[in-house]
Amino acid sequence: MIVKRNLFDKKDNHHTVVTIGTFDGVHVGHKKIIEKLVANARANSLRSTILTFFPHPRMVLQQASDLKLLNTLDEKMEILEATGLEQLIIHPFTKEFSRMTAEEFVRDVLVGALQTKKVIIGYDHRFGRNRTATIEDLRVFGERYGFEVEQISAEEIDEVSVSSTKIRKALDEGDVETANEYLGYEYMLSGNITRGKGLGRQLDFPTANLHIEESYKLIPKNGVYVVKSRIDDREVFGMMNIGYNPTVNGTEKTIEVHFFDFQEDLYEKNIRVLLLHRLREETRFDSIDELKQQLYKDKERSLAYISRSHA
Repeated sequence: MIVKRNLFDKKDNHHTVVTIGTFDGVHVGHKKIIEKLVANARANSLRSTILTFFPHPRMVLQQASDLKLLNTLDEKMEILEATGLEQLIIHPFTKEFSRMTAEEFVRDVLVGALQTKKVIIGYDHRFGRNRTATIEDLRVFGERYGFEVEQISAEEIDEVSVSSTKIRKALDEGDVETANEYLGYEYMLSGNITRGKGLGRQLDFPTANLHIEESYKLIPKNGVYVVKSRIDDREVFGMMNIGYNPTVNGTEKTIEVHFFDFQEDLYEKNIRVLLLHRLREETRFDSIDELKQQLYKDKERSLAYISRSHA
């Protein structure tokens, strides 16, 4: 898959079929649209292309710094590549870019930069300065500039928006199984392992402290989860705590993973943790011994879940 970080870099002679959107989460609803895009491109000898933007337009236009996304850019690229998509363009979104008129967007972006022969787009898509142009305007521009417009059905668009809403709600409630069902894959947290305070090792449960660089990444509800990772081509299961370690009066939110039957040093490694199931709320215990006893119970329940679900 070709990835471009700017629309106007390295123009080539490939004509494209394009869809436009955030594609956050790249869930089962998105994948139906991408399948349509890829099949259409192959049937017409065009390059299947998704045009998306970063930062998210709401972060720029509404200064929505609290906006949380389901995928980091690296996660999104990896998931999209697996769909068979040929080209992903992640264009920098700025206030200046948002001021392009609808015709400037069509002329300079769709026709000039992307050499579009077909646009597959939602019935409710709006574009151009102040988002005033509609799909009907796009059809008129298509006749003028020589590209076709295919409408994504209301049912498919509704499936995308409903799925995204349900995934976010489920993760905010800690219901990772529902989120995973809508995603079509396990929700992932990707980051670097950093040094912690060593409390886990003192409790016989050494943990890897996961630092996620992207502040916009949605972190599920605090609590204890069953997880898995692929480390050095080996699938490793474990349990993860998201929260503040209230038993030891923690003040900073951390993401700590204890892997079962795994002794290697992960410090400074980049890993991806897949969330499988939520065990319980994060709890303040009256003593370290009580916390330790609970961790043994958590491990027992985790192993039972893994045995049932991933035998």
